[in-house]
Order: sequence, then structure tokens, then C-alpha cells
Amino acid sequence: MTGFGSARATYGPKNITVEIRSVNSKFTDVKFKLPQNYRDKEFDIKKILTDDVTRGKVEFNLSIQSNDGPAQVSINKNLFRKYYNELTLLAQELNMPTGDIMQAILRIPEVINADEQTIPDEEWELVRKTISEAVATFQNYRLAEGESIKKDLIARIDSIQQLHNKIDPFATSRIQNLRIRLKQLLDEHSLSDMVDGHRFEQEILFYMEKIDINEEKVRLTQHCKYFLQELDSDDIQVGRKLGFISQEIGREINTLGAKAYDANIQRLVVMMKDELEKIKEHVANIV
Repeated sequence: MTGFGSARATYGPKNITVEIRSVNSKFTDVKFKLPQNYRDKEFDIKKILTDDVTRGKVEFNLSIQSNDGPAQVSINKNLFRKYYNELTLLAQELNMPTGDIMQAILRIPEVINADEQTIPDEEWELVRKTISEAVATFQNYRLAEGESIKKDLIARIDSIQQLHNKIDPFATSRIQNLRIRLKQLLDEHSLSDMVDGHRFEQEILFYMEKIDINEEKVRLTQHCKYFLQELDSDDIQVGRKLGFISQEIGREINTLGAKAYDANIQRLVVMMKDELEKIKEHVANIV
């Protein structure tokens, strides 16, 4: 699911800002943007996030700005010289222009080091608290989005049930229509006198059993009820369950269409499929 959360705090002259963003994904994938001296805290921060944030491509940004001005930096001169000598020799060997080699070397990791201080325990505890606050606002954002999705899902399941209920009149009349069509075919080919009436009724019964849709209708009703029950569940993996139930709903709708032999039922089936596709789009993004 999509989501956004942020929180801010101050520690002495430092302004602490935490932002969490996510876009839809079937799995949990967290990317971090941290100050250099917080790199060793990445594992701890990831645990805080993954305890509450599930599914989605998550971007976590921790920014700590000091009102005292930017941190002092130093150049690793030995490393700079080594890169410069190696690149210069390589350029001469390949007869290539060196260009702005200094700027290129300065962008190499560890050539420039910020004089970051060790993180005080009090600062880290405040950062942890700020992260938790950002996670809370992030979850509230998701809950609000989830409520909106839930309302739409309920409306679409209700629509499928209403369309399903409209099948009954057509399901009853199609047997009589089938009998009429078969009789017409026999008359058109002058075969009516050659077919035994008892055998004809046996064939009608055979087709009735073949295209009977009562079981599919019962199962479709049960799946829809189960979907609504799980929608109210507190299970954190409810999205997966709803995905499985959606597949079962689709299976019954497809079977109804295959057994329909009636244009009106086929039309209702197409409308149910349209509602189901919109349901699947939502379910794919539900945590």
C-alpha cells in the first residue's frame, strides 16, 4: 500500500527529521538514506520499521541538520594520491584526456570524510522515539487509505451478489429454451418422427445436468460471504487471504459463464468479471 509518515525533533543544536514513504509491492523492500555516522544503526532502524511496516517498497530518510553549520570535512590525501596516480597512468596508456579528474576523484567514497562525532546515547534514544512517531503517522495514513479501499470492496462484492441474484429467472427459462431449440433442429432436418419421445426427454435431462449451475451459485455466495468476513479480520496478512478468495470467486464466475448457454446470463457474468477485476486490483495492494 502507499503511505507517508514523518516526525521531527530537536537535540541541542540539531534538527532531526524522519520521513517514511512507500509504494505498492507484494514484498517488503526498505531503502535507507542515513547520515554517515548512523550507518551502523541501519539494522536497528530496519527492525523498528519491519516490526510494524509490512509489504511495500519503503523509503526511509533520516536527516540530522546542525544549526552550528555544516560538519567539518577532511580529505584522505593518501587515498586521493593513489587514485590520481592510477587514473593518470591509465589515461596516458590509453591516450585519453584526463578531463576534470579532481572532481571525479572527490566523488569516490571515502576520499572525503566528514568529521562526524560518536552518537550520544541520548541522541540515539530521541532518534528512536522520532522514528516510532513517524511509523505511527505512516500507519495512520495507511489505515485511512485502507478504510477507503474497504468501502469500495464491500460495494463491489455487493454488486457481484446482486448480479448473481439476477441469474435465477434466466437459469429457469433457459431449460425450456433448450428444449425448444432442440425440437426446432429436429423439425428442420425432418427427424422428429425418427426420435423417440422418451429418448428425447432423456437427452434433455442429460443437458440439464451438464449445464446445471446451482452448485456454482451456492459456492459463489459462500465465497462472497467469506470475503466480507475476512475483510473485517484483524489478521495482518488479510490481503493474501482476500487474494485467494478472489481467485475462488473468479473460478465460480468463469464456470457460470461456461455453463450459461444463455446470452442474458453471459451478460451478467461479464459484469461480475468486471467487478472482480477491480477487486483484484485493490487486493493486490492490501497489506
